[in-house]
Amino acid sequence: MKVRVVFCLSMTIAVFALGSAWAKDANSGSSNYLVLGDSVAFGFIEQAGYEYYYPTNFVGYADYTSLRLSLNPANASCPGETTSSFISLSGPDNGCRAYRTHYPLHVTYQSARSTQLAFATNFLQRNTDTQLVTIDIGANDLFLLEDECNGDPTCIEDGAPQLFATVEANMRTILGALRATGFDGVIVIANYYSLDYSNQFVTELTVGLNQAITAPASAYGAVVADVFSAFEAAASNSFAAGNTCVAGLLNASNPPTSPPSCDVHPSQSGHKLIAQVIAAVY
Repeated sequence: MKVRVVFCLSMTIAVFALGSAWAKDANSGSSNYLVLGDSVAFGFIEQAGYEYYYPTNFVGYADYTSLRLSLNPANASCPGETTSSFISLSGPDNGCRAYRTHYPLHVTYQSARSTQLAFATNFLQRNTDTQLVTIDIGANDLFLLEDECNGDPTCIEDGAPQLFATVEANMRTILGALRATGFDGVIVIANYYSLDYSNQFVTELTVGLNQAITAPASAYGAVVADVFSAFEAAASNSFAAGNTCVAGLLNASNPPTSPPSCDVHPSQSGHKLIAQVIAAVY
């Protein structure tokens, strides 16, 4: 999801490589799990500071999923990635390229000019024992529209149909490229939770985005992890009243606020719930 970090530091190539790893060869002897997506898959935390230099500080649903399924994860996700920047370096981006310039990802791409899709296809070609690919992508596309509209609901509503059409087309390109490598294992598309199920406008936008990212699933033999419904159920108690933040599923603001507020990223409880949903459909 959206990255709200001020990028003000530069790094050398050596520092960029800290905490990262190249994809293993196909004969490594372990069953691999390729993780694709944005800051949700990355395990991103806002305002983390120096922790950004060491990607192992960020634990997310991919870590819990790999433990549940006894798979070796290669997490290629990038905070701020959109469906367009996933495919092309010239595509609209919401912070991924800036993040990659200053901080290391969980893995090291083939080059600074490589895309997440290029990493993914290369990984699958080299690691033929890969059993699972998960992907969450698309929220940053919506965040860019919201920024362009300065939060105006009418503008967002008017722009949403074209945005969803672009997201769906990009997902077809991504899924097609993954299958074109010869990978015939499980692809799981994780849809998005609403930031507040009691907010009709926010929730309907999330539903529309989820429909767009999952529309091509069956055509490419992918399955959907219904994170939206799992978070809705978890936030449906009388205390949370549909508010995902109050339910403890998102990272609380730092410093704390009154009333409580959160950023858009899952808390560890949220990540564990996402992993549970993914493992159930695997």
